[in-house]
Amino acid sequence: MELNVLILAAGKGTRMKSILPKVMQPLAAKPLLAHVLDTAKQLSAQRTIVVYGHGGELVQTHFANEAIGWALQAEQKGTGHAVQVALSQLPDTGKTLILYGDVPLTSVDTLHKLMTSVVDDQSLALLTVTLANPSGYGRIVREAGAVQRIVEQKDASEAEKQIAEINTGIMCVPNKYLHRWLPTLKNNNAQGEYYLTDIIALAVADGVTIHTQHPASAWEVEGINDKLQLATLERVYQRLQAENLMRAGATIIDPARFDVRGTVTIGMDVSFDINVILEGHNQLGNGVQIGANCMLKNCTLADGVIVKANSILDGAEVGNNTDIGPFARLRPGTKLAANVHVGNFVEVKNSTLHEGAKAGHLSYLGDADIGARSNIGAGTITCNYDGANKSRTVIGADAFIGSNASLIAPVTIGDGATTGAGSAISKDVPPNSLAVARGVQRNIDGWQRPQKA
Repeated sequence: MELNVLILAAGKGTRMKSILPKVMQPLAAKPLLAHVLDTAKQLSAQRTIVVYGHGGELVQTHFANEAIGWALQAEQKGTGHAVQVALSQLPDTGKTLILYGDVPLTSVDTLHKLMTSVVDDQSLALLTVTLANPSGYGRIVREAGAVQRIVEQKDASEAEKQIAEINTGIMCVPNKYLHRWLPTLKNNNAQGEYYLTDIIALAVADGVTIHTQHPASAWEVEGINDKLQLATLERVYQRLQAENLMRAGATIIDPARFDVRGTVTIGMDVSFDINVILEGHNQLGNGVQIGANCMLKNCTLADGVIVKANSILDGAEVGNNTDIGPFARLRPGTKLAANVHVGNFVEVKNSTLHEGAKAGHLSYLGDADIGARSNIGAGTITCNYDGANKSRTVIGADAFIGSNASLIAPVTIGDGATTGAGSAISKDVPPNSLAVARGVQRNIDGWQRPQKA
């Protein structure tokens, strides 16, 4: 049967106390709805439809490049009403998997089992879970083991409130029955809403077989209504990422203090100290070591790279056996070859350091090309910006840049050249020569230091 995915994402999320719509709240640095859409993409659906409402313009703009259909639920009158507003986009044949934009961690495996249990148009499937404390959830009412109906907490009798099996809201239903049942829903209940769950009793009345599936873990079906629940599922998600990396061979000193906000691939014997954050896509080679409190974003690190504590790398390409930090910052466009050393409080932007180059400490290297084995002294800066344009600094191989030098771009320093400490270099320096550009020192005898009045 042809599969459609319908994601209900119209809720305001009042308890979030945020100007962002609930489905735009971030989990692992991307919106909740993005997690659900990423899962839906793996299900081979013919079409995916999002029911939107509060903050709809923001939601649609953010996902403008996604191949999805949109259905507006201008008034939130319940889950049944949410599906009703999308009915015109659902074909009469096939089946529809109904998901929720604020339930981000349901696994593809769980949903696949749910979908494949609907083998024809005379069956539907319901995802349920058994909780130690089911309070607040709709209960699954069975007779002789067969599902008969779902009763919401506010409408449940005392006996029904003792049922531990609850409805997750996630279900897979033949389209022909959605078109038949949804228009007949009534709102004569404690909430005055049109419940999607009422179709279960209608299915029983029509002789439709109701299958149930259960997730491997209860957190797969947990929804997010406030910032506390958001933080709780954030840690669940991050623990999963850490476990996947550890199974792949990574050493993670403390999985509770490790965050992946994107994707990462690793070689063998990669290690992470505490409070490491990985954003975007990072690719780490064999033997890479990441120190405490480091952040990597969209970086490629070759074999043997060591990143020491408190360093930030963004968009950097780093060669074999290079070491970085502590307290270093690599900005986009940085390319470090093999055996390069970038030390503490060194910032590199849009620059290439060739093999064996060293910048030990307290330097800014922007828009520069630094030759092999060159040494950059402490306090060196490339003056690359004149207030309107940026220019490049070129330093040849085996050059030695004295401490506290200002290299005023555009400027070229030749192979083997040396610049004296404290120099402001504004003219090209020939190879194998010494450049000194600083005021002549004067010693004034009898100098009287000013005194306070």
